[in-house]
Amino acid sequence: MEIFPTQYSTLSSKALNVKLQESYGLSNTTCRLLIRNVSDTYVIESATEKYIFKIYRDAHRKLEEIKGEVELLSILFEKGAKVSRPIPDTDGEVLQVFNAAEGIRYGILFSWAQGGVVYAMNDQQLETVGREMAAIHNITSAIELSHHRQRYSIETVIVNPLKILEPAFAGLEDDYVYLKKTAAEVIERYKQFDGSFSYGYCHFDFMPKNFHFNDAGDITFFDFDFVGKGLLAYDITSFFIHYFLEFTSGKINQQEARDAFGVFVDSYRKVRPLSNEEIAAIPYLGFGFWLFYFGFQCENFDDWSNLFWGPKFMKDRVALIKKWMETAHVLLP
Repeated sequence: MEIFPTQYSTLSSKALNVKLQESYGLSNTTCRLLIRNVSDTYVIESATEKYIFKIYRDAHRKLEEIKGEVELLSILFEKGAKVSRPIPDTDGEVLQVFNAAEGIRYGILFSWAQGGVVYAMNDQQLETVGREMAAIHNITSAIELSHHRQRYSIETVIVNPLKILEPAFAGLEDDYVYLKKTAAEVIERYKQFDGSFSYGYCHFDFMPKNFHFNDAGDITFFDFDFVGKGLLAYDITSFFIHYFLEFTSGKINQQEARDAFGVFVDSYRKVRPLSNEEIAAIPYLGFGFWLFYFGFQCENFDDWSNLFWGPKFMKDRVALIKKWMETAHVLLP
């Protein structure tokens, strides 16, 4: 009997454990699915070793883009950046190939990021984030990858997401009108950005969920799945969004948000220039950040979870974007 066409399969943890033991010379390991999301993430561990294994979806990342992520992380690690690195197997191959139900899927074994997520960072940790993010940007602004990664432009973060979202807003036309009107205003602001803006490969999701601190205060960045070429201030913006969310949820006040982000910015500037214009652009870059991921969720929701998607989620997300446009500038130092 033929295999029925499949959109998104989940590989067996037990079979994957055997395969990775063979490919990497591992022994006495266990394998468990950690996240089934944009890509599938598994934890591989033994009494002495621990790794992350990520399996990509063809609908989300083509082989060329996966190779671009590997190339970037390899360069970053070689140059001393604090990142989780791809690990080659016993044959020196980084990419593992699986003939899944829906077709070929690729996987990569990554070093484990020691420690854990810290949401309420102290000044020392904020200084570390700023210093090490700037160190990464010093590298990513000076290289050109041989493999393709997407570019973050007005088209990709605003124009295209609006097109993707429009059919989903049937019955919520007023909310879509707000997004479209605000997008036009933001695009005009984008056109005013000057030569003081740095450009290079940005992570595009530099939030606390994507880096760990260990007990010694060392940091490791990971999840470069959305890395692409664009304004490096997008990374500054995504980090600032953490404090916007902390403020809007009532966990911190306005001054605490300003002070924490100010410590980060001061530390970043000790390693790499960051212009006042880039800081002032954060509210507009943030609109692009929110809209990009809104469009991504709309386009891909049925590939990982359709439980959250619906009119309530969409109205709540537009309300959050409105709050961002009204509030972000008052939280900046």
